[in-house]
Amino acid sequence: MAGDSGGAVLLSEAGPGVRVVTLNRPGVGNAMTEEMTRDWDRVLDRVAADSGTRVLVVTGQGESFSSGADLSWLVENQDQGQGGEVTIDRLRERMLPFYRSWLRPRWLSFPVIAAVNGPAVGAGVCLALACDLRVAGPGAHFSTPFVFRGTHGGMAATWLLPEAVGITRAREMLYTGRQVAPALALEWGLVNDTADDALQHALAMAERIAQAAPIALRLTKNGLEQAAGGLEASLQWEALAQPVTLTTSDLHESITAFHEQRPPQFRGR
Repeated sequence: MAGDSGGAVLLSEAGPGVRVVTLNRPGVGNAMTEEMTRDWDRVLDRVAADSGTRVLVVTGQGESFSSGADLSWLVENQDQGQGGEVTIDRLRERMLPFYRSWLRPRWLSFPVIAAVNGPAVGAGVCLALACDLRVAGPGAHFSTPFVFRGTHGGMAATWLLPEAVGITRAREMLYTGRQVAPALALEWGLVNDTADDALQHALAMAERIAQAAPIALRLTKNGLEQAAGGLEASLQWEALAQPVTLTTSDLHESITAFHEQRPPQFRGR
């Protein structure tokens, strides 16, 4: 896959099966502008359609991961005397597609790793939480100061935060807007690991994951979503998903590689 060399969101290939998406508006802290949202959707469409993708890494250019949603268009409408057009229904129609665009890592069929290289604020935290795994660099911190900006949390903040850190800590983050530094984020379970270089650490994780059997890996990600339905839902899913993997060529490759004492070469079939 050829990489993108310009635009608000960059796409590159870091190794076999590993793709990297970089938010590329460091001058505004990689805020989620309309332009960036369009580029994000375009790039993720390419990644999702690429059968060679096994793992995706998401990071930010410069010193920020993402400063969150850019709502300057709302202020501009009001400044131009267009405040009457900003109705609740129209805002809802605009926000829902925005939320769903940036939460797409949650629904991609392969694992996604957030390399949080700098501050993640508001919707930027939600983007990180939409990824399957998170690595925080020394310059990272996480904060959700929605109420101190006069707004309710968006992009599923009230669901993603409790899922990651529990309801008590989610309340603290949402009520106080406190900045959670990398060490505390690791203690709370907000991130999986910390590293001096978040991107390089995330790429090492991605390289390891990319060596797994693709069908089994994708079904495992789906299975973790099914687990939200409880024990019986998990049993029903696994009683279907495991037999699927038992009929693949990758399973036979795994057995052969074990006997030949070599790493398996999975082909996703």
